[in-house]
Amino acid sequence: MQLKLTNQQSVFSALLLIAPFFLWATAMVAMKSVIPNTTPLFMAGVRLLPAGALVLGAAIFMGRSQPQGWKAWLWISLFALVDGAMFQGFLAEGLVKTGAGLGSVMIDSQPLAVAILSAWLFGEVIGLWGWLGLGIGIFGISLIGLPDEWIFNLLQGKEITASVGFQQLFESGEWLMLLAALSMALGTVMIRFVCRYVDPVMATGWHMVLGGAIMFALSGVWETQQWVQLDFSSWMALAYSTIFGSAIAYGLFFYFASQGNLTSLSSLTFLTPVFALLLGNLILSEVLSPLQWIGVNFTLISIYLINQRENLAQRSPSQLNTQSIASETATQEIENELDEKKPLPDASKSPLRV
Repeated sequence: MQLKLTNQQSVFSALLLIAPFFLWATAMVAMKSVIPNTTPLFMAGVRLLPAGALVLGAAIFMGRSQPQGWKAWLWISLFALVDGAMFQGFLAEGLVKTGAGLGSVMIDSQPLAVAILSAWLFGEVIGLWGWLGLGIGIFGISLIGLPDEWIFNLLQGKEITASVGFQQLFESGEWLMLLAALSMALGTVMIRFVCRYVDPVMATGWHMVLGGAIMFALSGVWETQQWVQLDFSSWMALAYSTIFGSAIAYGLFFYFASQGNLTSLSSLTFLTPVFALLLGNLILSEVLSPLQWIGVNFTLISIYLINQRENLAQRSPSQLNTQSIASETATQEIENELDEKKPLPDASKSPLRV
């Protein structure tokens, strides 16, 4: 009975760990469906500020402590600028020019940056299997995000028309999504420093409120008619992005980031483009090429390698040989002790008696 409960708790914990990435993917699809009826910076503000207020309300209800001192507010402000305003701003602007699935793919190329920064700042061990997984993940994302023409030309040894190719990338918004990815990577690493001075839930809420305020201010200066064309379904999609795609997803993600291994956690962001691509195809009719589907499969392989890198390292040939020798030695010693202590067998009770 206890084992059954433990298994159920493990499944529930795994679902909670994956939940932010599924919610982000569905929020991307919801935001993409709304973007023709609104403006990107206003949409980013709607996604951030109300969600931050919800997180702060939940933190106060749970009795979490408010930030104290100028260092706490300084880190929150930097966190709000990088992971709030910059990340959501680049994301919303890039989403205007790219699909929900492909946009999510470009954003979620950030685990490599997180891995490098975490190894440098916190001494987190990536290892051979981790680097292999990250490389495969970047390769998979490249198959998904880069034009098929580029890949076929490379395979055939032909030159890539850089002027046309790069112009195509810039017009589709992928470069903005890469800036969003870098902002998210910096924000993921910064949470460790922020949590030295601020409760992680409070930090999440305040950085969303301040980041949303920046987005609304910029929208007021640069954009017009932000909500004129929004209908009921658009407001519902924005509400979903705010509550589930921001408040709940961010709260879970940064809580896990403050507690666990950043490289393993950030590697799970490879799940977001997979979810976004599938949902984009089902809901928005975004079609993937065969190369992009191959990229999805490579992405899933990378997730397994990164998250199982410690177990895989323990199963390496040298480790296995060491463990095997130690196991055989221990077994032989036990058998010798038993041989010395056990009495001679009774032939009349032997199962081999004919």
